[in-house]
Amino acid sequence: MPINFTVVPVEDEVAGSNIAAATVSLDKIFQEEDNEDNLQGDDNQRESSPFISSDNDGETYYDGKNMALFEEEMDSNPMVSSLLSKLAIYTNLTQGVREHEEAENEDGVRRVTVVVPQMGTFIGVYLPCMQNILGVILFLRLTWIVGTAGILGSFAIVSMCCICTLLTAISMSAIATNGVVPAGGSYYMISRSLGPEFGGAVGLCFYLGTTFAGSMYILGTIEILLTYIIPTATVFKEGEDAAMLNNMRVYGTCCLLLMALVVFVGVKYVNKLALVFLACVILSIMATYAGVIKTLIEPPEFSVCLLGNRSLKNEHFETCAKTELVKNMTVNTKLWPLFCDSEYPNATCDEYFMLNNLTEIQAIPGLLSGVIKDNLWGNYGPAGMYAEKKTQPSVPAQDSSNDISKHYIFNDFSTYFTLLVGIYFPSVTGIMAGSNRSGDLRDAQRSIPIGTIMAILTTSFIYISCVVLFGACIEGVVLRDKFGYSVKKNPVIGILAWPSPWVIVIGSFFSCCGAGLQSLTGAPRLLQAIARDGIIPFLQVFGHGKANGEPTWALLLTVGICEIGILIASLDAVAPILSMFFLMCYLFVNLACAVQTLLRTPNWRPRFKFYHWTLSFLGMILCLSLMFLSSWYYALVAIVIAGCIYKYIEYRGAVKEWGDGIRGLSLNAARYALIRLEEVPLHTKNWRPQLLVLCKLDSDMAVKHPRLLSFTTQLKAGKGLTIVCSVLEGTYMTRGNQAKLGEQNLKAAMAAERTKGFSHVVVSSNLRDGFSLLIQSAGLGGMKHNAVLMAWPVGWKQARDSSARRNFIETVRETTAAHQALLVAKNIDHFPSNQERLKQGTVDVWWIVHDGGLLMLLPFLLSQHKVWRKSKMRIFTVAQMDDNSIQMKKDLQMFVYHLRLDAVVEVVEMHESDISAFTYEKTLVMEQRSQMLKQMQLSRTEREREAQLIHDRNTASHSAMTDKAAGATPDRVHMTWTKEKLVNERNRQRENMAVKDLFNMKPEWEHLNQSNVRRMHTAVKLNEAVVKKSQNSQLVLLNMPGPPKNMKGDENYMEFLEVLMEGLDRVLLVRGGGSEVITIYS
Repeated sequence: MPINFTVVPVEDEVAGSNIAAATVSLDKIFQEEDNEDNLQGDDNQRESSPFISSDNDGETYYDGKNMALFEEEMDSNPMVSSLLSKLAIYTNLTQGVREHEEAENEDGVRRVTVVVPQMGTFIGVYLPCMQNILGVILFLRLTWIVGTAGILGSFAIVSMCCICTLLTAISMSAIATNGVVPAGGSYYMISRSLGPEFGGAVGLCFYLGTTFAGSMYILGTIEILLTYIIPTATVFKEGEDAAMLNNMRVYGTCCLLLMALVVFVGVKYVNKLALVFLACVILSIMATYAGVIKTLIEPPEFSVCLLGNRSLKNEHFETCAKTELVKNMTVNTKLWPLFCDSEYPNATCDEYFMLNNLTEIQAIPGLLSGVIKDNLWGNYGPAGMYAEKKTQPSVPAQDSSNDISKHYIFNDFSTYFTLLVGIYFPSVTGIMAGSNRSGDLRDAQRSIPIGTIMAILTTSFIYISCVVLFGACIEGVVLRDKFGYSVKKNPVIGILAWPSPWVIVIGSFFSCCGAGLQSLTGAPRLLQAIARDGIIPFLQVFGHGKANGEPTWALLLTVGICEIGILIASLDAVAPILSMFFLMCYLFVNLACAVQTLLRTPNWRPRFKFYHWTLSFLGMILCLSLMFLSSWYYALVAIVIAGCIYKYIEYRGAVKEWGDGIRGLSLNAARYALIRLEEVPLHTKNWRPQLLVLCKLDSDMAVKHPRLLSFTTQLKAGKGLTIVCSVLEGTYMTRGNQAKLGEQNLKAAMAAERTKGFSHVVVSSNLRDGFSLLIQSAGLGGMKHNAVLMAWPVGWKQARDSSARRNFIETVRETTAAHQALLVAKNIDHFPSNQERLKQGTVDVWWIVHDGGLLMLLPFLLSQHKVWRKSKMRIFTVAQMDDNSIQMKKDLQMFVYHLRLDAVVEVVEMHESDISAFTYEKTLVMEQRSQMLKQMQLSRTEREREAQLIHDRNTASHSAMTDKAAGATPDRVHMTWTKEKLVNERNRQRENMAVKDLFNMKPEWEHLNQSNVRRMHTAVKLNEAVVKKSQNSQLVLLNMPGPPKNMKGDENYMEFLEVLMEGLDRVLLVRGGGSEVITIYS
């Protein structure tokens, strides 16, 4: 049933106003989406909200006069009283390892049991951290580490690891108290602080570490079971080493399946047993300390048998002597069959056995025995090295056979300091247990730092005190006995404990079981949290589970990975693996805190104040050092795994915006770089085209010429600045939504064409002002565009008005005034796409005038892209009558050589020919058309018809003149001009021109503007030369002439450019910005 409550109206004594009572339903406040799978958008919405609860309660009518000024904004901006009422009833349900208490009733409406968290620092943080930190390494390996590394070496190992976790806990406390930490714990903290790439990579590493930790705890459980509890329950008997490994694999797999079944049935049973497991750990530690105190009064009766100075396994004999007196008769002990071929006195025995005597010493001399002096220094050695008491006399002998050697205590693998660091480090992990339970805490902001740091200090004290007490109480050869074979197969820490070794055996067994169950419950939930974030596509399936939210699929994957660790079958081999993953996670926790502190973002306001970026940085360095100290090859593998995940998320993962520190770091770096760029002018060597691409959007807000973006990609190859812009005509109030849609379409088109850059759509009262605004203000600081790329306005002749022509010409003028280069692409839709590969062909550059060298640079930039890579570059230049074309070609070749460009050079000579009748006719038609459009106020239909008639007449005239010219004399081409040829040619042309002027001039030609005639003549002759040489080239680059300074000639400028490009398919008109963009110097 819906639960309703009433807000009682409160009288305001100052204002004297009454607020009407309102009835609010809890169903509405806690309303959730019906679709469980659609979690991604919900999470993003929640994270982007500045408050904990940002549900929309629907439209509310405010009946009152006090807030009438804000009544229109009440839907989007609620009253403060409404917001506070939501916060008051908000509860963050328990995350992490907890049975989901939510259920659905028959109507499908979810009921949420609102439980106020009641756990304090001790129960909620301190004890879970203690339970996760203290574990298998303390009971099974710490005595061996002390015996191998010595007290000083062990103290260094424990201190480094504990300082590392303490610094990490300080950083974690700062992050955890900077807001609510939902399910996922460390993954959530890292991903929201460093971004989805780092978060996903480190989250998966932390998941793998937790999974392998489960393997380590299960292997520890089986080791205790088969070594100390039921040694006879082995499946494989032959070949001790191999058999033990196979037994570990068989029993470990069975134990894993059993634990997985418990977790699948319900983790509430694991939670109920957690206190029992913790009690076992605390009881075992107390028994150890009690045993240490007891050594002051009476040392335990355990003894060790030494042959010479070598420690023996005493599981097969009782008496530490070669002979013993039985019924007044001297008989051989059970040691003879171990070292001799028979038990009789005349048997052939091992040489070392015959030369050395047997000595029995106390395994635990006691705290005041002075054995601490012998255990100060380490005893590292290779595999097979015997555990020897250095102060005991020994007669050397030849090496014994393998059958004899197995009766001694020896190293099962080579030992060295860095190896012990990797084996020990898992014993200090588990500091994240408190942050994972933040929802269960009464005051998480206070409990997490205090509880975690106190737990680390407590466990550090326990570890350090154990190191010192073990070294001060236990004999060195016993400490180096990893499995306790020299003390009747008892754990070494067990013979120190009081009242019995079984306290340690049973306590450590249940401790390992509990830790394994905790790992198998925590790891799937961590994977589920990563999968539900949607940042790694192939993990989406693991975000689903049972109806109550239990991560079934994630549990199956966890069991599979855990089985890999169990198949390794060695606790000492698995420990360094999970050390790598945990260290990498702690490294990035420290990095996250350091980055957030240095950035000083406004949202970085942690309640925990006792942190500093130097501590985080020190913790980060220590984590990295411990990774490579423990195992450099495992460290490299972990880094490669994290790097691969990082790159995968970067390229294939979902785009998330979590306000992470890496983005803030990028913003700071960008700001710093922009300021530095503006301090000094850009050098020619660093010049590259920073493009402002002017795109056109159709009525559906789609990009009209997507090939313009393809050409941008080919020209830029992902380097430099690219700003893709468009202009909408109107006002932003009326077309704001269309502008946003257009910007989204621009981004989509850029992504499809792989154009890296920025997109922007502006709304202006007219297109001209919009283009002007973009040319002036696009970019920021030193990252402003220096070139404008646009498409040729194809339909300017058929346009109903002259706005397209005016906009284009004004854009040309403004780019020139702003000293920016201009690139105009004709037939842009015919340009190759990014998927095409031009197998052959040429890119022809027609270098008419020098305006900065951009014409030379553009083909080189295009050749860097795979579309144009196989196209050859040709450079054409034009020689006038008074130029020496041979010398000009040599100079140009040398110039191209110094520019390091691979291009073919050609000089085209153009003589001063007569102005043809075609040119006159072309000019006449152009001027007549302009006059008619100016003077006659035609309707739109008539204007289009007039334009079409002029175009048809123009085409017919051009065809006739071309046929006539084809039947006339061929073109005169002079390869080299001499002075005599030059004078004769000019005189002859003047005479011919005079005759033509007298007899061939038509009456209507006499009134033509001679400037227009000359310009048209240049366009026609240059077009003829370009078409002749470059008609079949893949791309033609031409110098773009500027518009006339007198604006009265604007209407003719477009005609000149049309004539210049006539007969060519792909043309790029280039107009330089006036500054040099290419240099011959290094």
